[in-house]
Amino acid sequence: MKKALIIGGGPAGLTAAYELLRQSKDYEVIVFEESDKFGGISRTVEYKGNRMDMGGHRFFTKVPEVNRWWDEMLPRQGSPAKDDIMLGRSVTLAPGGPDPEQIDRVMLRRDRVSRIFFNNKFFDYPISLKPETFANMGLGTTIIVGFSYIKSALFKRKENSLEDFYINRFGKMLYSMFFEHYTENLWGRHPSQIDPSWGAQRVKGVSIMAVLKDALGKMFHKKNRKVETSLIEEFSYPKLGPGQLWDVTAEEILKKGGTIIKNAKVVGIHKNADGVLTGLTYLQDGKEIRVDGDVVVSSMPIKDLVAGMNDVPADPARIAAGLPYRDYMTVGVLIKNLHLQNKTKKKTVGNIVPDNWVYVHDRNVTMGRFQIYNNWSPYLVKDLEHTVWVGLEYFCNEGDSLWSMEDDDFAKLGIEEMIKLHLIENKDEVLDYHVERVKKAYPAYFDTYNEMDTLREWLDTIPNLFCVGRNGQHRYNNIDHSMCTSFEAVKDILSGTTDRSNVWNVNTEKEYHESTAAEEQASAQEEEENKMEID
Repeated sequence: MKKALIIGGGPAGLTAAYELLRQSKDYEVIVFEESDKFGGISRTVEYKGNRMDMGGHRFFTKVPEVNRWWDEMLPRQGSPAKDDIMLGRSVTLAPGGPDPEQIDRVMLRRDRVSRIFFNNKFFDYPISLKPETFANMGLGTTIIVGFSYIKSALFKRKENSLEDFYINRFGKMLYSMFFEHYTENLWGRHPSQIDPSWGAQRVKGVSIMAVLKDALGKMFHKKNRKVETSLIEEFSYPKLGPGQLWDVTAEEILKKGGTIIKNAKVVGIHKNADGVLTGLTYLQDGKEIRVDGDVVVSSMPIKDLVAGMNDVPADPARIAAGLPYRDYMTVGVLIKNLHLQNKTKKKTVGNIVPDNWVYVHDRNVTMGRFQIYNNWSPYLVKDLEHTVWVGLEYFCNEGDSLWSMEDDDFAKLGIEEMIKLHLIENKDEVLDYHVERVKKAYPAYFDTYNEMDTLREWLDTIPNLFCVGRNGQHRYNNIDHSMCTSFEAVKDILSGTTDRSNVWNVNTEKEYHESTAAEEQASAQEEEENKMEID
């Protein structure tokens, strides 16, 4: 029997392990996970009965294979969740699906609400065309925004940077209001220094024109209107947070005979004189342990993968060493109430604002976003009726002044900024807090990133190496795209092909994995037939 060594217990690594075991009896599968938790940045952290989502994860995809996979692991809810019952709120249900009040292994359906917080006012993201938007901006700013967009539409900039990308789609005024500061805060670099491919991948078809088309589609009730990923209005979400999906997947891998080794940091990848990988070495409890294998599927950061490999030529070694990342810190803050008025028509427990997360564009704070865990799932919060569980998110670099702060000092900073933003009035409203750090959370698109094609070409000369997932490809993939890289890798492993283009090309096109028109129509019809509303 052949042996497949899979590095990483996040979405890509666990998907690869499960699919290889599901599709073949010819492989012994071993997963090496550096931590004691599954899911990578998609993990869920529990603290005194409250659960934190690291980064916020909506489960939405246009890929039928991914939807089927999610349904298998966590079937969609067939009965209303706790907050739906409390509020008498309508929710999309799946006939015959599990009851989240009785069963944990269930995927909820949730409303998507994400807004920008700018000048102490809420703006939709992407910007919507409704009276509230124009009222918040004011007449003068609205006129400037309009002329700015017209100018950008008539005089397109050559897209040499992310700044050019945003200005071409939103105009310079909206760019300066809603993209420039936030992007620099997120990446630690001005958008003029970032490759435009980040915007092409993450923002995709979203632009002022996309917003206009969507608004007109709603106005005229256009059926089956095409909706960009960033414009979705409803998404799926595991009852106990995103890490639950990967905990369940890990259980299924073990049931199928796979092996998972936790707290196993891979520190060496061994290559013979013919350029074939022969195995790896991992560190556990201070001891280095070597494991031989026939295939290596890597979702570890490319920088670390190449650094741990022997006989790497100078150029690929230089490029990999120069790949940048952005790290992430968050503090979960438990409070009595959130001092933001809910001016929407969406009902929430305690009448808190309905947002899943909020993008902070205030230049007076360093906070990048804040999540309201109550709105992701009522089961993330121990006392839903009397507390609000908020996650304050900060972007940093490992070892910098923010990263190096003591937990209590970092929490104090977050709480002070909550007061500045009027989320709370004073520190006495804070009941508890908990700090988490995530290394290499976001692969960045600058420095040696523009030489990724050269590095990829060299990696592809290694016949039994498959690079998958966000960090495995140094690409800002969503969960579904990370999973798709593993679907493709497993196909290649089982077919014996040495062409990796299908693995690398996941999520490189603006239109990705779209179903045919007939499939889309059939899917829409089936969804409509299966939809049930409760009053």
